[in-house]
Amino acid sequence: MNDAMMLGLELMTLAQEPRQTGPDFGKASPVGLIIIVLLLIGVFLLVWSMNKHLKRLPKSFDGDADGTPDADPDVATENPADGTKRESP
Repeated sequence: MNDAMMLGLELMTLAQEPRQTGPDFGKASPVGLIIIVLLLIGVFLLVWSMNKHLKRLPKSFDGDADGTPDADPDVATENPADGTKRESP
């Protein structure tokens, strides 16, 4: 019974109106502005860094660094002994 009474008192306390209802209650503080500005700066730096990394990527991943296309190793391989091509196992 004692636990039920304590629970009831706690629920009544939580259901009451907030005690701070002055003219400044619920307004934004300068701390919130600082947090938003820091988040915006972080997003700007991440986008800037991503753009720098994307500019370093090659236009195509089809060839080597010198621009020559890679041979597909699954299609055919060249036999160095006689120069004939054979299918890969």
